[in-house]
Amino acid sequence: MRKFSFSILLLTLLMALTTLNLSAQRGERDDDDNWGGDRFRSRQEERDASDLREGKHQDRSRNSSGELNPFFARPGFAATTGGTTAVSSIIDHGGPVMNQPVIYVIFYGNWNQTNGSDTAAGKQIVLDWAAGIGSTAHYSLNASYAKAGYPTNGTAVFGGSTTLTGSYSTRLTDAQILSTIVSTINAGQIRRTPTSPNFDPNGVYFLVTSSDVTARSGFCTQYCGWHSASTQTFGRLRYSFVGNAKRCVTSCAAQSTVSPNGNPGIDGTVSVLTHELEETHSDPDLNAWYDSSGAENADKCAWTFGHFQFQTANGSWANISFGGRNWLIQRNLLNGASDFCMVDATHN
Repeated sequence: MRKFSFSILLLTLLMALTTLNLSAQRGERDDDDNWGGDRFRSRQEERDASDLREGKHQDRSRNSSGELNPFFARPGFAATTGGTTAVSSIIDHGGPVMNQPVIYVIFYGNWNQTNGSDTAAGKQIVLDWAAGIGSTAHYSLNASYAKAGYPTNGTAVFGGSTTLTGSYSTRLTDAQILSTIVSTINAGQIRRTPTSPNFDPNGVYFLVTSSDVTARSGFCTQYCGWHSASTQTFGRLRYSFVGNAKRCVTSCAAQSTVSPNGNPGIDGTVSVLTHELEETHSDPDLNAWYDSSGAENADKCAWTFGHFQFQTANGSWANISFGGRNWLIQRNLLNGASDFCMVDATHN
């Protein structure tokens, strides 16, 4: 009896231990499936590598907890400065670099709303950014990505803009984003001059959406913006999607209550636009400059704004001034022996 009872007790104990071990393994898998903790980082890197293979590079602006902007600034406090030490090197994979990108902006959605963001004034902020960013000391950091056969002087120019009217989708697929840009180009709706060809091979075409529009592949949940390339009948197209950060201002902007231009959503959008433009400049076909994990130049400095910040009259923070405005723009990687994230060549 005792021997039998002891055997039953031992068997019961072994079964309990086995159950605990299985439960612990299930817990690990659950955490992995929920993208929690450090496991998210490796899963996200796998997703980004997959996106590169499929021809789209997302804005890699997450921390290990899966937050799009892990460095959201509290009201009254400066945005995250970021480190002052060198980051891991970026690698030349042999692909082309753009010489001088030409910025084209296609406004999509409803830009006549009364929400204080999707407005004519909001569009003007984007247009002032497009007209001025390419001649700043900040943007000149991209000159460090010049290489044999692909010179670049680290500048960009504004080519033009258009606003699409009529009915529109509020849940765009990636295919719809591409087809919208292609049809706009083919229709001659966005050209540098009235007599210019419909397509500019040096162009970077941005689809900028109002805050009532999302991208079904993950705007506000997986990314804040992305850039890609596609071969069309008219040539090699470099293009980007960036939505109005008002839709998820604490995820895709650094300041939610006040911002340099009084429009936190659009000010956040401008920072992401700069991020995607700089990556397209240095890696237009997704086969040029990126590191061993797939991170491009601006990815390596995402959501850090440097030590050169100043407070504006409305109490918000900025780090760059041009075009009669102040801006808070993410740092970029100065390529070369230093490999520092910088606001410009002399300020990190």
